This record gives sequence, C-alpha cells and structure tokens, in this order.
Amino acid sequence: MLNELKVYNSLSGKKEKFEPLNPPFVGMYVCGPTVYSDVHLGNVRTFMCFDVINRYLKFQDYKVRYVRNITDVGHLVDDADAGEDKIGRIAKLEKIEPMQVVQRYTTGFHEVMKLFNILSPDIEPSATGHIIEQIEVIQKILDAGLAYESEGSVYFDIAKYNEQENYGKLSGRVVEDLLETTRNLDGQEEKRSKADFALWKKASEEHIMRWPSPWGIGFPGWHLECTAMSTKYLGEQFDIHGGGLDLKFPHHECEIAQGKAATGKETVKYWMHSNMLTVNGTKMSKSKGNSFLPNQLVTGDHELLEKGYSPMTVRFFMLQSHYSSPLDFSNDALKAAEKGYIRLANGMRLISKLNYQEEEGVEINEKQQKQINSICDNCYRAMNDDFNTAQTIAHLFNLLKKINTLYLGQLKYAEIGRETYDRLINTFNGFVFDVLGLQEEKIEEVDPIIHMLLKFYQEAKEAKDYDKVDEIRAALKSQGIAVKDMKDKIDWAYDEIK
Repeated sequence: MLNELKVYNSLSGKKEKFEPLNPPFVGMYVCGPTVYSDVHLGNVRTFMCFDVINRYLKFQDYKVRYVRNITDVGHLVDDADAGEDKIGRIAKLEKIEPMQVVQRYTTGFHEVMKLFNILSPDIEPSATGHIIEQIEVIQKILDAGLAYESEGSVYFDIAKYNEQENYGKLSGRVVEDLLETTRNLDGQEEKRSKADFALWKKASEEHIMRWPSPWGIGFPGWHLECTAMSTKYLGEQFDIHGGGLDLKFPHHECEIAQGKAATGKETVKYWMHSNMLTVNGTKMSKSKGNSFLPNQLVTGDHELLEKGYSPMTVRFFMLQSHYSSPLDFSNDALKAAEKGYIRLANGMRLISKLNYQEEEGVEINEKQQKQINSICDNCYRAMNDDFNTAQTIAHLFNLLKKINTLYLGQLKYAEIGRETYDRLINTFNGFVFDVLGLQEEKIEEVDPIIHMLLKFYQEAKEAKDYDKVDEIRAALKSQGIAVKDMKDKIDWAYDEIK
C-alpha cells in the first residue's frame, strides 16, 4: 500500500497526515496578487506551487474548491497601517481611476498565469467586491471585545487577544519583541499598542478609495480581506491556506487572530508557504537590478539573461525544486532545466507513438514488471511526501527509460503485459500533464513539416547525396530538432543541445 499524503504545516512546524475536514471535499485559499504592477516571478512561483497542489489533490479524486483572491484595495505602500494605498498611488500618478489600474494589472496577471499553464481558481474574489463582508467581520471582532474604535478607525487589540490566545504562534514572533521593534508611524497615536493592526482605516480627504461604514468613511485593512473572503467561500473552518513565505508575518499571523476572534474557531487546519527566489545566490529585488519580469524571462530581454526560455522550460525549472526550498535563478540552471524539459518532451512524443501489441510466445519478464510498478509507486510516494515535485520528476525520468526501451524494441510489450503497460503510460501521462501541468510546446505546428523534411532526408540518404543529408540535418538542428537514424526507420526528437 502506498504511503498517505503528508503536508508540512507551517503552524505546527512539522509534516502531518493530510486529513480534510470533510472528505472528499477540500477547501484551499491562496493569497493572490495586489494588482498595482506587473506580476513578478515570486508570484509566479507561489501560484505555480499551489497550482500543482490543486492539481494533485484533484488527481487523487479530492473535490477541491480553490479560492485565490485579487487584492485591489487596502494594501498600503508601507505594508502596515501607514502610507498610501498602492493602487490609489498609481492612479494618482497616472491621473486615472483606481479600477483602471486594477483592470490593467489583473488582465496582465491572468495572461501570465495562462502563459505558464497555471489553472484558474474555482473562485477569484476581489477585496472591493466584499466590503460588506469585511465590515461584518469587523463587527464580530468588536462584539467579541477584541477590537476598538479610535477616531474613525478600528484596530485589533492584540493585548486583549493574547489574554486567551497566542498572537505570533505562526511566525514565532513574541508580542513584547514586536512592541520594541515596531516603528512609530502616522496614526500610531490612535492605537492602544504599537503592535495593534488596522481592521478599518479612516480615509483622509486625499484618499480616493473609500466606503461608508458604521465608523465613518474609510477603507478595510489589508489583512482583513482574506479572512472575510476565505470564510465566505470555504466556511468558518477550511483545510489549506497558502501563500508566499513573505506573507507569514504579519499578513497570515493577523489572519489567524482575526479568524479566531470573529468565529471562535481556528479557521485553517494546514498553513503552507512557498519559499523565495534568488538570482545567482542573491535575493531578487528591483533595487539590486537583478529582478526580471516573467515575459523578460521568456524573451531573454534582460542584461542578466543570455537567452530566452520557453514557458514550459521555466515551469519545469521551478518544479525541479521543492516548493518550501529557495529557488536560485542562473543561466546555467535554466539551461540545465531546458535540457531536462526537452527530455520529457521527447518522452511525451514517444509515448503517443506506442501501441500495445500482443506477441505469441513471449514470456512475462517479472523483473521488468516489478521495476516499472515500483517506479510508478515512487511517483505517488514523492508527491505524497509534501508534494515533492523534484523527486517526482526524477522518477518520471526513470519511467522515460522504460518508454525508450519499448520504443526501440529492446523491451517487448508482451514482456510486461497489458496491465503494467497501461500503468506505465497512465502514470507518465498523468503526472507529466495532469499533476505537473507540463505541455508539449512545438509539435502541433511543426510535425507535418518535420515529416516532409525527414522524407527528403531519407531519399537523399538512399541516393547517397550526403551533402543534402547534412544540409537537411543542419536545417532541422537549427530549429531544435535532432534526426535519429535508427535500424529500421528514421525519426526525430527535440534537440537537447542548443
């Protein structure tokens, strides 16, 4: 029997057996982008990680409701309770409506998600579309005595909350330390404690994103929206809450406190976080000049990139590392990933050409059967070990070796039997396409042309016109296609060396 699915819970700091609250249903909420600028690669990695988690749970027949929000108000420039709203600031600079900013960057975000074959969530709510729900959550927290109104704003009372609970249990922060390290910001004098955070902020005259509330004209705090939207669509308790490691504190810490204060329950069972990106060993940031956008990674239009890389190469590259480990971008690493992806792409091609055939007089090779079934089991074991895509890919390459031996005739179909053959094919296709979300990028448009050129290649070879043979081989190679001269046929594969 295969091992059970285990996930690393950031809250407990250990791997835990995955037991949904209401199996086979799974509720998963992931913090989405703040749509005030182009989506960055850190976002792409986070959403790709949870895309694979969503895919694998569905592959295992769980009924997943995946909610990923759009933050279009409340995220201040300071990431705390001071400064301008990030979207409002751009709107002022460009002299346009805030929702024009939101629409532009939401559209761009969706285009990038599609580029990397990241599935859309089941529900994608926006903060501005849930102002009423956020006001309702604030009122519940006030009624519980865990928030207070001050000069038109409402703040969460961490000291009061900590009389019964533990603010800081996710991040390991200690409230006393927070009081010492929290900076004095505009509006801090309204708070009972520097560590208290805003649930609702009074809007100044120049603040252009504003709504009426029981406490006056204002806007919701950044942390509040996720509590309101996650519990609206997934219930007061749900299974998975995910996001980037940078959101662990204060965003997710605040969500835990808000959820418990509003519902009296621990709203999330498993907290999961993807790790950060680095470039040549250094943290990626605009100020260091080592930050590039997803489209630049594809086009190669950046001084740190030697060339562009296909979207599936980038996806493969990101999945070669476990989601909780740092991921370092370098030209060498991307080139290695390109070769690895091309090997898998060749496997996708070959597997479509296989066709099981019964062969009389061929005996079952139990050793081969056992090896193939063991590799298939290993694919599941790897994903069941906290969604370890890196190990899964390694096992898929082992399956690819078996696929090659079948294609080359070194292993006969009948030697492994129909049942093992079907499992080999279904496991490879299932994990490559359905779980990892990889796609074959070239074959549809180039296949007819390639076959025509291979026909000319074969005719030139039979006519011993070796200059023409070399010319056709070189022309195909320049397009990333390698000619394969086999014993009884001529075929092609994606060229791993460019």
